[in-house]
Amino acid sequence: MAQILEITKEGILKTQIMYKANLSFTELNDYLQFMLKHDLITHKIREGREVYVITLKGLDFLQIHDELLQLLRNGQQ
Repeated sequence: MAQILEITKEGILKTQIMYKANLSFTELNDYLQFMLKHDLITHKIREGREVYVITLKGLDFLQIHDELLQLLRNGQQ
């Protein structure tokens, strides 16, 4: 999920998320459905195409995720 959130910072098409995150179509749909339901991402229409964009809640999630990873890395030293 963190990788998808990172990818959607600028707004991106569904197929581009799938390729950049190396997910199957089914996996991607499951993640997107969950993340939309929990307001981590949203979708908008840009130039007639549906793009997915991280929300403020998603940015908060990503920041906490990064802090936890840093804590875990520091604990292993």
